[in-house]
Amino acid sequence: MSEREYVLGTGNDELARLAQQHRLWSNTAHEAWLRAGLHPGQRVLDVGAGPGFAAFDLAQLATGSGRVVAVDESAGFVGHCNEQASRRGLPQLAAKVGDVQRLGDTLGAEAPFDLAYARWVLCFVKDPEAVVRGVAKALRPGGAFVVHDYFNYGAMTMAPRRRSHDLAVAATMQSWRANGGDPDVMGRVPAMLVAHGFRIEHMVAHQRIARGSDAMFAWPDTWWRTFAPKLVTMGLLQAADCAELLRDLDAIRASESAFVVCPAVYEIVARRIA
Repeated sequence: MSEREYVLGTGNDELARLAQQHRLWSNTAHEAWLRAGLHPGQRVLDVGAGPGFAAFDLAQLATGSGRVVAVDESAGFVGHCNEQASRRGLPQLAAKVGDVQRLGDTLGAEAPFDLAYARWVLCFVKDPEAVVRGVAKALRPGGAFVVHDYFNYGAMTMAPRRRSHDLAVAATMQSWRANGGDPDVMGRVPAMLVAHGFRIEHMVAHQRIARGSDAMFAWPDTWWRTFAPKLVTMGLLQAADCAELLRDLDAIRASESAFVVCPAVYEIVARRIA
């Protein structure tokens, strides 16, 4: 299967950004997995796993008596995941190249699973309902599906508001939609889950704000420094506006009072009942 290029890219800059992003959000992921009942010996499916940063943690929690299968369309990311699984002594983890909108084509005899996880995946795919449908088929009755994704992405802003940041947020949403994604996908996900035999057990939004001195500031800072230049290459953001955005980020880092309102991450834990 040939690798399709992500709208975010799959280069070393994105690999480093994803590693940092997981560090900042790993506590939220772990709490959601435990709420869903993750325990040693379970079979876990990581949907759209990227380079595998969540999958490594899932494999440690499932332990050697469990099994974690990570599916991603990027052959490069899958290779990184499998290489790291070997280096970290996680034989229970296997990454496979596949389209998360066609999970059945990739999983084969690996199903059924006890738990599935999808983080920042549904917002990028053209057919998120196909992903939900595939997960429903891959889970055993009573299995849990944990989702972290975006809604109301356009509310991301700086305080005080900065023109450059508002332009970059609008361009980002435009780039996702041009590739078939939806930065507000979590507004539609609950209905998809119910339609495919899930009961929603838990729903919450995680809102973060970040001052320049906060560890969380690395999340929007590395995001814009990685992705804003790509928006310029796409023709969706002017080079001058990109340069202004990077200066504004520097100003917030040096400020005692300014901050970034990060995009809220919405969390759902659903249980397959049919």
